[in-house]
Amino acid sequence: MNDTAGYRWRDGVREAMQTIVGHRMRSALLILGVTIGVTTLLAIFTIVSGLSGRIRNDIVSANRPYIYITRFSGLSGEDPAELARRPQLMPDLIPGLEQTPGVDLVDYQVSNSQGMVLRYKQEKTNFVQPVGTSSHFPFLFSIPVADGRYFTPQEVATRARVVVLGYGPQQDLFPQIDPIGKTLNIYGKPFRIVGTMAARHHIIGSMGDNYVCVPWTTFEKDCLHVGVEDRNIGVMVAEGADTDEVMSNLTGTLRRLRRLRPAAPNDFAVVSSETYGEMVDKITGGIALVLVVLSSIGLLVGGIGVMNIMLISVAERTREIGVRMAVGARRQDVLLQVLIEAGTLTGIGGLLGILCGYFASWGMTHVLRFPFDISPVVTVGAALFSVAIGVFFGLYPANKAARMDPIVALGRE
Repeated sequence: MNDTAGYRWRDGVREAMQTIVGHRMRSALLILGVTIGVTTLLAIFTIVSGLSGRIRNDIVSANRPYIYITRFSGLSGEDPAELARRPQLMPDLIPGLEQTPGVDLVDYQVSNSQGMVLRYKQEKTNFVQPVGTSSHFPFLFSIPVADGRYFTPQEVATRARVVVLGYGPQQDLFPQIDPIGKTLNIYGKPFRIVGTMAARHHIIGSMGDNYVCVPWTTFEKDCLHVGVEDRNIGVMVAEGADTDEVMSNLTGTLRRLRRLRPAAPNDFAVVSSETYGEMVDKITGGIALVLVVLSSIGLLVGGIGVMNIMLISVAERTREIGVRMAVGARRQDVLLQVLIEAGTLTGIGGLLGILCGYFASWGMTHVLRFPFDISPVVTVGAALFSVAIGVFFGLYPANKAARMDPIVALGRE
């Protein structure tokens, strides 16, 4: 019985190959339609997945998990009026946070939401954002120093007027000369350049590199007279520590330092880098689903083509089917033969679509600098889906062939 079943499958595949050879043009058009559909589907899925990975990497921007402590998280469901009443995160919180279990290092950040254009002789920058940080900033976000150095804890303690340029302003102001030791005017004060940061290759382009860093103590002294003050704290999780546990420890520490009553809500937000990554995955996942559904329409159009071609094939082979049924072939044998033929044709299109889809995805992700990854599950799913399209849309022609009256079919020219 297994040999008979195996023979039927081989016979069906052989018939499909004969159809391809005998009717090259229509078979090629059918396979091309399925190939384009699968190529589009795989390319969209792979590119959107790469986009998600790129955005996640750029937002998280660190080799190790970190936790961000802010007045509010920026996520949905927060009351703006209540957020406005929350106190700023002042530097007296730093010692307590540094002693919290699971904390490796703490970076204190101060900004004023007031960007500016920097100038050096005849050169000027695009719009840049000055920010005050601790000496831990490059370690927290894994942004290496390209030239010179980052400012030291002693320079933070003494409120030194030193500045480290992001890659953007360094390229704008000093494209041909070494910027180390030069002086820049920031909010009317002279700052000595001690280092420059490497390019981040951020998805938003040069905007991700348009910043300059000064000691947060100096920023408090010289830069808080403009804009809206904002203070945040970044915490790097110790290696091997559980991020959720460290977040719980930090919440407890902050509530104790803020002297909040047990029933009082938090007047701060503690968010892990993974939270922002998961938010990106949800957004891009929804976009990917919509695009994949839209691209699947192309496969459905190809399925209609399968039905038309198989109807023509059945009509052309009416006498052949009658002969087979007259010599003992059962209806299920005829049904299976037509379905195997349809599935083989679309399966070939699916395999070609997988190759073309991943080749196109590799090219696009290479140009856009997105992560490229082949998903075995999606690959197998695309192959099975293409075969399923052939089988589904081949049901009507197959059923029509199986229900033929052998006597009528034999009389057909």
